[in-house]
Amino acid sequence: MTPALAELVSVLMSWAVQLSGYPAPAHLPEVELVKHQWLIEQACGGQACKIQGWLPPGDRIYLDEGLDPVASTMDSSVLLHELVHYLQRESGRFGDDCSAAIDKEREAYATQRSFLAAYGQHAPMFIVMHGLACGSTGGTPPTPGAPGNSAAPS
Repeated sequence: MTPALAELVSVLMSWAVQLSGYPAPAHLPEVELVKHQWLIEQACGGQACKIQGWLPPGDRIYLDEGLDPVASTMDSSVLLHELVHYLQRESGRFGDDCSAAIDKEREAYATQRSFLAAYGQHAPMFIVMHGLACGSTGGTPPTPGAPGNSAAPS
């Protein structure tokens, strides 16, 4: 992680804590920029998807290398979104079922929209969640990028 990106992670974590209401974590996650195809293979099971960021188990966030979060507010909002997921996981507030996955996405997108609004920007993030639904109560979340699912994983 470059020094500029490390500094940005620290600043964005402050934003994520302030906007989401979660407590600050004991330590910050690492952020790694990776090829888009790698994200598709790892996060989307090799099926085409519109993924830009991903937080798998552990303390590392992966961002599409096509993003420039240091120079672009819109791209930094993607990192902020993933930081909210990190805070959600650290808090233990949500379960692992499908309904919780949807709630986590809604909260992360709402925080992302609030961040962008503070900079006078707007992005219709609800479109990304279109199609994310649970097949049955307590079921597992749909596979990101699966046919019929336009949701972007995070």
